[in-house]
Amino acid sequence: MDRLIYTAMTGASQTLDEQATVANNLANTSTSGFRAQLSAFRAVPLKTQDQLSANNNDVTRTYVLSSTPTPDYTPGIIQKTGNPTDLAIQGDGWFAVQTEAGQEAYTRNGTFHVDENGQLVDSQNRVVLGNGGPISVPPGGTISFGQDGTISELGGGDSPNQIAVMDKLKLVNPGNANMVRGDDGLFRTSSGQPADDDPTVQVVSGAVETSNVNPVEAMVSMISNARQFEMQMKMLSTADSNEQSANALLNFSS
Repeated sequence: MDRLIYTAMTGASQTLDEQATVANNLANTSTSGFRAQLSAFRAVPLKTQDQLSANNNDVTRTYVLSSTPTPDYTPGIIQKTGNPTDLAIQGDGWFAVQTEAGQEAYTRNGTFHVDENGQLVDSQNRVVLGNGGPISVPPGGTISFGQDGTISELGGGDSPNQIAVMDKLKLVNPGNANMVRGDDGLFRTSSGQPADDDPTVQVVSGAVETSNVNPVEAMVSMISNARQFEMQMKMLSTADSNEQSANALLNFSS
């Protein structure tokens, strides 16, 4: 009887984990540049140490385990905003930002603005990095971005022909296989080392990339997970009922 209980229990636990993942994806359908998290289940045979030592393939129990979750790197849609500090990456690549701990991390969310300190920051007020470090905008100045991430600045009162190149966005592309998502939603290299600037990465100014989460698919997944969890709970209830019936028969026979 414990075989049914164990399978149903682990299945219910993993269903709850997947439901949390889907709920997080659904909550970020309007987050620019968000990458959906993918997850899947797999059945894992449970063997005792004696079975492993004897190379015994007789499996009496199987438990449910979540496969290694991975982000969905499918690009979102580039949507025009008209805001000159909004940026979107065409194709592969990442913006570099600085975390509160001073570490370098990467994002596709190009919803940038200039804060009260004159620094270019993202929507969470994390400093956006250029090849020369944090990007600072002189008071009264305006900035524009080239397709290659070049940052040009026009000072207050300057004529249009006095525009000057001040820095270049740090744009990286270490490859999706070499990226891992952190608990803060930012990505980092699997080695933990800062990625090198990639001059082939191109950006679109005055636009942002939308989330790649499909809200309809996410809602369907939530309904499916709820039904699956309910089924696992019914299996646990059935196992408990069968156990009580078996105990009653044993008591009667004694």
